[in-house]
Amino acid sequence: MFSARPVDFFAPPPHSQRMSNALQPKPRIIGHKVRICIVASKYNETFTDALVENAIEELGEIIPMARIDLIRVPGAFEIPVAVANVLDREVFNCAIALGLIIRGDTGHADLVAASVTDSLQRVAVERMIPVIHEVLLVEDEKQAHARCVEAAKNRGREAARAAAGIIDVFAEIEKSMPKDEKRKPK
Repeated sequence: MFSARPVDFFAPPPHSQRMSNALQPKPRIIGHKVRICIVASKYNETFTDALVENAIEELGEIIPMARIDLIRVPGAFEIPVAVANVLDREVFNCAIALGLIIRGDTGHADLVAASVTDSLQRVAVERMIPVIHEVLLVEDEKQAHARCVEAAKNRGREAARAAAGIIDVFAEIEKSMPKDEKRKPK
């Protein structure tokens, strides 16, 4: 006899301490010209510089005609407001947020990470422009090195691939379902 348990669609997903060990596959090469803005924190610069370098290198391979603008901000907390400011001034196909927060002895890192996450999603949804979130919250420098510097789990490359993928999706949506200017959201 089949017994179905009720599903709470509003409950947060169970949290796992394990992170993905692999990069997502490379998307197809995008031929049309696109503009991408990377906003990256300067704080923990050994790691954030590596994220930026890997993201730019990967973007150069998969979107060779892309114009990439790089803006550096003091820390992770400043990333969302800088992304919002830039997206209000210029037309971009996508923004990439790169930063690193290393958890300490207090709850401060968790507060900053939650605020950054919520703010970046709000910016993306309100402006209908994809914002790739790779502001990492890690336990220690060993995790930071694995995700920012090493090739196997490099989140800078992952951010570039995610950006290329969502740019491609938005282009397909625009081709197959162009906006009807007469029809406004309620």
